[in-house]
Amino acid sequence: MSHLFPNDFLWGASTSAYQVEGAAYEDGKKASQQDIINQENYTTRGFATAEIASDHYHHYKEDVALMKEMGFKAYRFSIAWSRVFPDGIGAVNEKGIQFYRNLIDELLANQIEPIVTLYHYDLPWALVEKYGGWLNRQVVTDFEYYARYIINEFRDKVKYWTTINEQSIIVQYWTAKCYIPEEYRTNNQLRYQINHHMNLAHAIACKLVHELVPGGLVGAALGYAPVYPLTSKAADAMAALNAHDLRNAYYLDIYFKGFYTKSAMRYLEKHGLAPEIQPGDMELIKEGTSDFLALNYYYSDCAKSCPEGDGKEIRYSGVNYSGKKGDISGFETHPGFYEMCKNPNLETSDWDWSIDPTGLEYLLRDLYGRYNKPLMITENGLGAFDTLTEDGQVHDDYRIAYLKAHIEAMGKAMDAGVEVLAYCPWSAIDLLSTSNGVKKRYGFVYVDRTDDDPKECRRLRKDSFYWYQNVIRTNGQQL
Repeated sequence: MSHLFPNDFLWGASTSAYQVEGAAYEDGKKASQQDIINQENYTTRGFATAEIASDHYHHYKEDVALMKEMGFKAYRFSIAWSRVFPDGIGAVNEKGIQFYRNLIDELLANQIEPIVTLYHYDLPWALVEKYGGWLNRQVVTDFEYYARYIINEFRDKVKYWTTINEQSIIVQYWTAKCYIPEEYRTNNQLRYQINHHMNLAHAIACKLVHELVPGGLVGAALGYAPVYPLTSKAADAMAALNAHDLRNAYYLDIYFKGFYTKSAMRYLEKHGLAPEIQPGDMELIKEGTSDFLALNYYYSDCAKSCPEGDGKEIRYSGVNYSGKKGDISGFETHPGFYEMCKNPNLETSDWDWSIDPTGLEYLLRDLYGRYNKPLMITENGLGAFDTLTEDGQVHDDYRIAYLKAHIEAMGKAMDAGVEVLAYCPWSAIDLLSTSNGVKKRYGFVYVDRTDDDPKECRRLRKDSFYWYQNVIRTNGQQL
C-alpha cells in the first residue's frame, strides 16, 4: 500500500515570475537583470528572451483554471520586484502590484493556497546599474524596502512565504543567476559575498513575516542535492563530507543555527574566499529564524577525493547547454577538499542531471533529522524535449515515471516520520528554463511556442496533466 498523505497535504506546482509571466516591459514594469541576461542568451545561444516567456501575465485566469482542473491545493510562484518597484525602490507601480492582487485573489477564489517567493533571480536592473546589485551591501536595505511592502500588502491572504530562491545555486552559477560584469568574474570571493548579502536579506524577510503576518510561516527555498562518495574509499567519503559542508550545510546552518559551517568557513578563509562580515551581521542572521525549509530537488551529486598538488585549480559547476548527454562543461573542483563527478550508478536526463528518486527520500530523512523543521518540496521535475503530435497531444510518460518515483520516495520519508507540508513540482506550465530556453520543458501544460517564435502561447494538456489530476484526486493513493 502506498503512503497515506494527510488530508491537508498541499499538492500543487511551481513557477517563477520572469520564467513564466512575460510582459517584461508592460504596464510600467522595467527590466530585471534576468531580462538582460536572457537577451544575451538569445544573442549567443538562441534561447528565448524573457519578454514573452509563457505570457502568463495575459493568461493567468486561464492558467489558474487549469490548476483548479488538476486539483491544485497550492501554487508556488514569485513576485517580480521590478514589476512592483520598477526602479527597485521609490513609488510603487500600481498596475504591477494589481497583477499580483488579481492573481492571489484568483487563486483564493479557487481554493488554491498561494506560496509566495519574494526573490527568484530577477533583481531590478536599475539596482545593477546603480551599484552592482547583489555585489553591493546597499541591496540589503533596498530588499527590505521591497519585502516590507509585499509582505504587508498580502499579510491577510498569504500564509506561506519563501524568501530567496536557491542561494547555493546562485553561488555555483552566479553569472546565470546574477548580472556580473566581466571584470569581476574571476573574483570567486564575490560569490560568497553575494551569498552573505542574501543571508542578511533572508533574515530580514523572516523577521518581517513574523512581525506582520498573523500566523505566517517563512523559510528559504534551497536548491539541494545530497552528495554521495564515488567509492567506499575513506578519501572519497571525506570528499563527500567536505562537499556536503560547503555546498549544503553552509546554507542550512545559517538558516537554522545562525552561523556558517566551520569546516566550510575554514576552507573559504584559507583560500581567500570568505565573505566580509560586518559587526551585527551574525546577530541579525540569528534573529531571522526559519519556520520550515523549502527544497528544490532534481538530482543527487557525487564527489571524489581531489588531493592538492594534482595541478587542478578551483572551478565551479559546469553547464550542459545543448541537451545532448555528456555535453556538460565540467565539474566543480576544490583541490584538497573535493571534486564533483558523474555517478556511474545513475541514469541522467538529456542535460546530464542524475535521476535519483531515492536521493529525495535520503535528503528528507537527513535534513529532518539534522534540523527537525517541517519541509516542503517547491521544485522537482524532469526537463525534457516534449513532442507535440499533430492531434495536439503530448505523451510524456517519461515525466510521469520520474514524478511517480519521487512521490513514492517522499512517501517513504514521511512513513519514517518526516514532516512534509507540500509537493509543488517544477512546473505548473511550460516556461523559460534559466539556462536552456523553452526547448527544455517541465510543465504539466504544454505552452505552444519555440525559442524563436512565441506564436500565441496556446495551452495544451499533456498526459502528465491527467495523471497528476488523478494523483491529487486520490490524495496520492493512485500513482
